[in-house]
Amino acid sequence: MTAGDPGTGAFTARSSRVVAARKLQRRRGRDKAERFLAEGPQAVREAIGAGAVEDLFYDLDADTRHSDLVDAAAAAGAHVHPCTDEGLAALAETVTPQGLVAVCRFLDQRLPEEANLVAVLHGITDPGNAGTVLRAADAAGADCVVFGTDSVDPYNGKCVRASAGSLFHLPVIRAADTADLLDVFEHAQILAAAAGGENLFALEAAGDLAAPTVWLFGSEAHGLDAATAALAHRKVGVPIWGRAESLNLAVAAGVCLYASASAQREKLEWPHVLRLPRIYPARRVRAAALAVHAFALAGCGPAACLP
Repeated sequence: MTAGDPGTGAFTARSSRVVAARKLQRRRGRDKAERFLAEGPQAVREAIGAGAVEDLFYDLDADTRHSDLVDAAAAAGAHVHPCTDEGLAALAETVTPQGLVAVCRFLDQRLPEEANLVAVLHGITDPGNAGTVLRAADAAGADCVVFGTDSVDPYNGKCVRASAGSLFHLPVIRAADTADLLDVFEHAQILAAAAGGENLFALEAAGDLAAPTVWLFGSEAHGLDAATAALAHRKVGVPIWGRAESLNLAVAAGVCLYASASAQREKLEWPHVLRLPRIYPARRVRAAALAVHAFALAGCGPAACLP
């Protein structure tokens, strides 16, 4: 445990370590130090698990309520610092501090060699929305999340909190140019989330979401710009059946990601289930022959293969 101010043993807002850590509340300070802040027990717990914590600041109440996290951080080699309420409030970015703030190293992230499900954020500047999309992608089992052109910094404090620890669970990539990055995913279909696009659930029913997929998400206010949307193979929308004017970006992204994840897992879990190929109008004359051939490959007659 590191000592604080003389006479108290606790750091205040004027302590050098606290002053240095406060600089991480701004992107310039984060990029220069390659460090960021994680606030609250959930984020701190995941940061410790990821081996990313360098310093942990805590108030006396947290020393009692979250002593397990303070001990775990110290055991992992982090410097732990007791703080006065004033000292911790200087580091916290929430109205009601939760008693714990960690200084974390930037995560060494690389694009996975094989990715079946990727979320790309383009022009999303709202850190709450961005962090919630990251959380949804993690929950859906995505392979990575990319913060593309003009998107918020994933290490922004509000984004880190909104991710609820998911920032530490999967690769998160900062890309200067969305278009250049998409060239890496040449094996995948690129789907742009867009109002008025093809019905998401129609694509799911047709089996078109089972392929490796990169989802492009734009800002809630303006969506994707025309040039970026043109990079996608298809534009896809979530239908609104009620009277709502629109869906929140993070909600729509979660629906899209889960639809793809479900289709991909169904393909893995039920590889023996036959799915007849899509038959376009010019090929309908061959429909019957294709069906008979498919049943023959399965070693059963049409009636036996039906549920």
